[in-house]
Amino acid sequence: MTFTAEPTTGLAESFRSLDVDQQLALFYFIYKKMGDSVTPAAPGASTTSSEIAEGLFNQVKEMSHQEQLQLQRDLITHKNNLIAREYGALSDTTKLLFWYLLACGMDEGTVSPMPADYKLSAQAEQLMSQITGLEFQQQITLFRNIVAPMGVDPNSAQHDRDTNL
Repeated sequence: MTFTAEPTTGLAESFRSLDVDQQLALFYFIYKKMGDSVTPAAPGASTTSSEIAEGLFNQVKEMSHQEQLQLQRDLITHKNNLIAREYGALSDTTKLLFWYLLACGMDEGTVSPMPADYKLSAQAEQLMSQITGLEFQQQITLFRNIVAPMGVDPNSAQHDRDTNL
C-alpha cells in the first residue's frame, strides 16, 4: 500500500498549532481511543525500546502531579531540561511508547490525570475526527511526526543558562 505523507504532515502541523494543553489533551484522547492498537504495532518496537521508555516513565512517575504536567508541557515547548534531553535522544518508536505509558499512568493515577470535565476545543475535536479517519499506517506516521520533534535534541541543543545544560 502506498500513500503520501502529505495528509499526516498537514495534520501534524495542525496538531502543533493547538495550544500546549490542547495538544496534551488531544494526545491523551488519541491514546485512549487508539493506543492499545497503535503502541504494540508500532513498527520497530523492541524489548529495548520498552525498557528505555519505562525507565524514563519511572523518572516521571516519581514527580509530583504538577511537575509531571509541567514536564509534558516542557517536552512540547522544547524546554531544555534533563528529561527533555533524555527524551530527545530516544528513537521515535520509544517516544511513542513513552507517551503511551504516560496515558496509562494517567488512567492509573500515577501520572497527573486528565480533569474529568475537560473538553477539547472545536479545532481539536475536528483534528481527532480526521486522525481517526486515517488508515492505520498513516496514523503511525502521524504519531511519529508528532512525537519526533518534542523534547530537546542533546546533540544540537545550545547551552541553556537557566538549566546549565
